[in-house]
Amino acid sequence: MTQQTACTKAIIPVAGFGTRRLPITKAIEKCMIPVGNRPVVDYVVQDCIKAGITDIIFVVGEDFEQLKHYYGRNISLEEHLTGKGKQQQLDEIRGLSKGARFHYVIQDTYQPYGTSIPVHLARDFINEGERFVVVFGDQFIYRQDGSSELASFMRRAAETAADSAMLAVEVPMEETVNYGIVAYQEKDGVRLYEKIVERPATPADAPSNLNNASFFIFESNILPFISANAEQEMEGEHYIIDAINDYVAAGSSIAVLDVEGEYLDCGNVQGWLHANNRVLG
Repeated sequence: MTQQTACTKAIIPVAGFGTRRLPITKAIEKCMIPVGNRPVVDYVVQDCIKAGITDIIFVVGEDFEQLKHYYGRNISLEEHLTGKGKQQQLDEIRGLSKGARFHYVIQDTYQPYGTSIPVHLARDFINEGERFVVVFGDQFIYRQDGSSELASFMRRAAETAADSAMLAVEVPMEETVNYGIVAYQEKDGVRLYEKIVERPATPADAPSNLNNASFFIFESNILPFISANAEQEMEGEHYIIDAINDYVAAGSSIAVLDVEGEYLDCGNVQGWLHANNRVLG
């Protein structure tokens, strides 16, 4: 990875059913559940825009319309706000669709299920030699000063000699049994990914206390491994971690960097409540 290689594209998978948040996700797309007065995915989007991302590729389900409506124009509402002289609100809703181009890729019900599938479906947006961001739409990293976690992540990743990079967040050792824990080796002051131990049986089985934050910067050379994983016949889910393991086994490297802000997972009720308390603080 080099500093000269610009990173201007982000893939944001949001097609899942959000079963951890049922029954509300039966009616509301999980990425559209509000934190404060904004949907959770917008914290990801605004972080991307602040970091210089110009193309955001959402991978959505067949019936997902709320996300499109949020970032699309609503002419009737704009005319109403104009007529009422509500310029601040008008500027705010118009600003949602500025700063980046939004693309939508459909993940239909006939596609296999799993975290490697949306990246595979969005692969045609990524050019050879290009690096890109992958971050899932039901989590974000909060910085109270409003600065961009992704901008810092991109800068720090470019300073390593690794091909790709990922963020990890420290958790108490006694809680490692609840997470996907990163095993790594250190080389020249850089932690390099080895594998993930999913929900270690005991804290003693955890290779570290670093939880995978599912926040990645990839070089395009990982895409064949992701597509190979997505296209193979298999029972169960197609996990992006399996593709990452194959990518590393083939000789590529992934730097493991610390989250600098506060990682907020809104995929469960407790995490969502905590996120609201932190943002509304």
